[in-house]
Amino acid sequence: MDTVRISSKDNVCVDLSNGHKIAVCDIQTGKDIVKYGFSIGIATKDISEGELVHSHNMKTKLGDILSYEYSPELTPLTSKKPFTVNAYIRENGDIGIRNDIWIIPTVGCVNSAAKALSEKTGAISFSHPYGCSQLGDDMRITQLILKGLIKHPNAGGVLVLGLGCENNNIDEMKKILGKINDDRVKFLSVQSCGNEIEEGIKLIEELKRNAANDTRVAVDASKLKIGLKCGGSDGFSGITANAVVGLVTDEICAMGGTAVLTEVPEMFGAETVLFDRCVSREVFDKSVKLINDFKQYFKNHGQPVSENPSPGNKEGGITTLEEKSLGCVQKGGTAPVVDVLDYGEAAVKPGLNLLNGPGNDIVSVTNLAACGCHLVLFTTGRGTPLGGAVPTVKIASNDMIASNKPHWIDFSAFGSDKNQKAEELLKLIQRICDGEPAKNETLGNREIAIFKDGVTL
Repeated sequence: MDTVRISSKDNVCVDLSNGHKIAVCDIQTGKDIVKYGFSIGIATKDISEGELVHSHNMKTKLGDILSYEYSPELTPLTSKKPFTVNAYIRENGDIGIRNDIWIIPTVGCVNSAAKALSEKTGAISFSHPYGCSQLGDDMRITQLILKGLIKHPNAGGVLVLGLGCENNNIDEMKKILGKINDDRVKFLSVQSCGNEIEEGIKLIEELKRNAANDTRVAVDASKLKIGLKCGGSDGFSGITANAVVGLVTDEICAMGGTAVLTEVPEMFGAETVLFDRCVSREVFDKSVKLINDFKQYFKNHGQPVSENPSPGNKEGGITTLEEKSLGCVQKGGTAPVVDVLDYGEAAVKPGLNLLNGPGNDIVSVTNLAACGCHLVLFTTGRGTPLGGAVPTVKIASNDMIASNKPHWIDFSAFGSDKNQKAEELLKLIQRICDGEPAKNETLGNREIAIFKDGVTL
């Protein structure tokens, strides 16, 4: 990628190789600045053709909660190349693309025991600081996310590790879990046993034996559930990586598979793109509520709804939340929106689902895993080593980060032929489903985080 530097009349100098914008025509003060065919803000001063467009001469138009009209424009999807993957079929008919043994703490107090068991057995532990001093809906959110992980089909077996005196003790967690397979999910309350490490090792070895007979079989890719996430976006993200993922989303949905788009604050300013693709008035109403409730959450905490692009986003050429959001929703392709899920809710309808939740990277990835996604397609322009409970496939928006961080990045979407890139990405997805490790798995980068919005005792 060639580097070109440009200065504006305001003496702002940037590297255009990072995705910054220049005006293709004169723009008067107060007029809309258009990208992706939509306004991404307004000019705060006159801008000349060829001039840099960024924070010094444009601003967001986002503001209060809005009303919307349902005007559906649905595009039928047709699969080009249906394929199969080799996966583990679970007793409820779901598929898993991994057969790992997981350790899920009910409470942060047992994180050290979970880590020790992981080191001694090779099981994967997922530490978190919650489950004790929580009440009401805040506690229920923790329980729902843990439920989604405990029952995730990528796990061949799960040890649920509790302390004994916590609010979210094992008995309370069992009420949330409902029916489980006792051969696949084991429980250990460490206050109720002698040596918790010895007892934990015995249970994990039993889980390993029960999972050892599982074998991969060819299944239709319509069984796949993919999560859609972007982090560290730059000015190229919506043009390359997110657009390529959008083509993949359309193909997966056309085959009868499921895609889940979250990061609600990064839909602000682009929400009508999604609203117009809702399959029914009911889904439209749920989508409007999703957006406006999250805006109200910002307002309840005295925060502006437009305060989103990070310093890294801005350095990478993104100026306003509208610009970031319009790039973000490209990951949803053109697929009709079939359902809206609340935080911690499982995805059950094939097609594109919208999932309630914030844009924070690890919270979003955990949210997607808990709703049943087998893997997460994570686009990035700045790069990150982050990985969640499921394969977290890093897709670079530019070749610079792909070449600089090859141990982080699984795929570069930079290039002029998006259809070719989408075909290549689909092949990579197929290989990862068949067992090829994503880079986060190779690095051992697997962690979780849970949304917090409540009282701590």
